[in-house]
Amino acid sequence: MKPLTLAEVQALPAVIPLLLAARALGLSRNTAYRLVQRDEFPCRVIKVGDTYRVPTIELLVLIGADKENVHSTFGSNA
Repeated sequence: MKPLTLAEVQALPAVIPLLLAARALGLSRNTAYRLVQRDEFPCRVIKVGDTYRVPTIELLVLIGADKENVHSTFGSNA
């Protein structure tokens, strides 16, 4: 599966499923879940019931989106 572009990540909702975040980082499903289990996923992961979610703003910061782009995407409180 092809990784997401910066523009595609910026268009995502505020919180996304773990596997979509993994795709943006070019990680496989197995690697993503292994990193979560080891508490080593490179972004904060939120467990909601039996699913995992990742805040998109943290993904943007991780992949190096400049602060101006992050603020314009998510508002000035980012």
